[in-house]
Amino acid sequence: MSRAQAAAGDGIVGISGADVVQQCIEAGLVDEIAIDLVPVLLGKGVSFFGDVGTPTELEGPRVVEGDGVTHLSYRLKSH
Repeated sequence: MSRAQAAAGDGIVGISGADVVQQCIEAGLVDEIAIDLVPVLLGKGVSFFGDVGTPTELEGPRVVEGDGVTHLSYRLKSH
């Protein structure tokens, strides 16, 4: 993560994948969570927030509706 932050400078570092996101939330490295919600249930996979052990309060959401997708954005309250 430190290498990504150094490369981004003042820019944004994006992360994805349930395991990586959970680790970064636990480490206090996440400022905002963006979710693109589409009407498809895959039925399998890793729960996106399933192993976040620390209670985390979110602000929002900011909602933008699209064609077949809803974009949700939450800020973490501790940031």
